[in-house]
Amino acid sequence: MTPTRSLFEVRGAGKAFNGVAAIENVGFAVQRGEFVAVLGPSGAGKTTLFRCLAGLTSMDSGAAILEGRDVASFRGRERRHIAVVFQQFNLVNRLSALQNVLAGRLGYVPAWRGWLRRFSRADVLLALQCLERVGLLPQAAQRADTLSGGQQQRVAIARALAQQPDLIIADEPVASLDPRIGAGILELLRSICHSGDDGIAVICSLHQPHFARQFADRVVGMAGGRIVVDSVATAFDERALQYVYGRDNDGPTAPANGIQTLALA
Repeated sequence: MTPTRSLFEVRGAGKAFNGVAAIENVGFAVQRGEFVAVLGPSGAGKTTLFRCLAGLTSMDSGAAILEGRDVASFRGRERRHIAVVFQQFNLVNRLSALQNVLAGRLGYVPAWRGWLRRFSRADVLLALQCLERVGLLPQAAQRADTLSGGQQQRVAIARALAQQPDLIIADEPVASLDPRIGAGILELLRSICHSGDDGIAVICSLHQPHFARQFADRVVGMAGGRIVVDSVATAFDERALQYVYGRDNDGPTAPANGIQTLALA
């Protein structure tokens, strides 16, 4: 039987600033419908990695491959295949929830329609469906700056869905939310992966190991700019936690050189 090709692969990703490596030889694969959580202490390289995966920062080495194509080669509308959800929502405050979600359709319409916000009936219906999916259809006409933090993040996720991507990259999407609301956002992202309708995968950076265990399918742990754990979420135990968060990234059960990767089935 021919093995199934991964939806998304990170191959030997490296990035340095002023000669100091932020990430080095980072590699992992993501399947369709999979929710992958990336954990690591401050300075582990998560932010740099996510900026590289989102195309906001170029890699010095390696590549990110989506459906067999190097993401660095994507131009213009091709970038719609990857949607990004940020910690700070990045909504236009004076626009309604619906108008913000319609921004996810900009990669599908002529530029002049985007500038004038003249979207087709089909685009508007799709945006409304996305708002319904995140539980905010009643707030469609409400200004973004009048919504709560959790509601604004749901609008940002609806905007990502309207983009009809293959992959959603969520960079610490619950960092500014309280735990209860954050859990709701992660449950929403998991439901998007597991719905079976879209085949969307999610890569999500988190600071909370318990959330990763609860909501993710897999956990990738980073320390010192490298991957030190690649584990199914249910097997991410205290030993794995020490690999990622051990003292000075070199705790009692961590590899001495910080290079080996702990793989847990």
